[in-house]
Amino acid sequence: MSARPRTIAVIAPLRHPIREPHAGGLEAMVWDRVRMLRARGHRVLLCAVEGSEFQQDGPPEFRLPAVVWPDERDATDSTYPPGHLERAIPALEAALDFIRRHADTIDLVDNHSLHPQPLTRAGRLGVPMVTTLHTPPLPRLVAAARATEHHGRLFAVSAFTAAEWQAHGVEAQVMPNAIDAGRWRLGPGGHDLVWFGRIVPEKGVHLAVRAARLTGRTLRIAGRIGDVAYFQEHVRPYLGAGVDYLGPLAQPALADLVGGSACALVTPLWQEPFGLVVAEALATGTPVAAFDTGGIGEVAGAARAVRLVPMGDADALAAAAEQLAGDRGRDLRYRLRTRTEALARFSLDHRATELETVFDMAGADAWA
Repeated sequence: MSARPRTIAVIAPLRHPIREPHAGGLEAMVWDRVRMLRARGHRVLLCAVEGSEFQQDGPPEFRLPAVVWPDERDATDSTYPPGHLERAIPALEAALDFIRRHADTIDLVDNHSLHPQPLTRAGRLGVPMVTTLHTPPLPRLVAAARATEHHGRLFAVSAFTAAEWQAHGVEAQVMPNAIDAGRWRLGPGGHDLVWFGRIVPEKGVHLAVRAARLTGRTLRIAGRIGDVAYFQEHVRPYLGAGVDYLGPLAQPALADLVGGSACALVTPLWQEPFGLVVAEALATGTPVAAFDTGGIGEVAGAARAVRLVPMGDADALAAAAEQLAGDRGRDLRYRLRTRTEALARFSLDHRATELETVFDMAGADAWA
């Protein structure tokens, strides 16, 4: 438990509830952070979409409108239903107004929003703010981060992402994402391949399907369908022919799936800001074959259980997966070493003390 309990307002993105099964890596990271901060004795008020966990003791202003698609076949992760932002942005502004009115009782704002309002108003809230940059430089966020009225500390999830923002005139320190070692446990391995994450074009699951078919191994896919049209065209036709879709899984079941696999395939077709699935797979002992793009190489580091191949090359991915799977797919000593190396870099417990130091520094900056 922390020696200095704080009251922390955590601002989540506007799109998905913070609950299991997680909509994506960003939502999983925020969920883990709230749990970790509360476990260390802090009072955490979560500002997030309706239906999120951890909101029972928070103000009503911190419950933001849910995204509701009139037709789920139109749902994507890149757009919003008509009229949604016209409701969501004023709701977010009302939450920021609440923080300003209660500045004497809130010690810090931990901001993960992908919209500029928190950054734009950071200097006028009367509460220090720490903002994590989870994405490539979005124009509206860049403008807010560079504005003269912005105050607070900025952190990027990887050195790659920090460099991208720096190229747009925004300086950020690096604080990688972390994983809960108690929830991503060592698994026994297996024969099948696994792919998990958001099912959207930029995550490239169709190339994981192609690579798996080249190996002759079954591919098991877990995740939320974030683009229905993409799934229908590029994944559904292959189901039942060595490809199984298990849907979105709550974290314990997902960890069991990943830990019971021979190799995880990671196939981003964009400049991945971090690559949380790499760290999660390694924490279960499962090796990873991945496209080398964005921050993926940083997460892989010097891990012997990771093979990186050129982005988009399904043939090279298949060869890497087969090399990693082999006899090592169930070698417990190899898997334990893989897990130990991953947790040394990405354990949530290790990150907690670092985060609290950052919070102290943010407070000192604000009142200097």
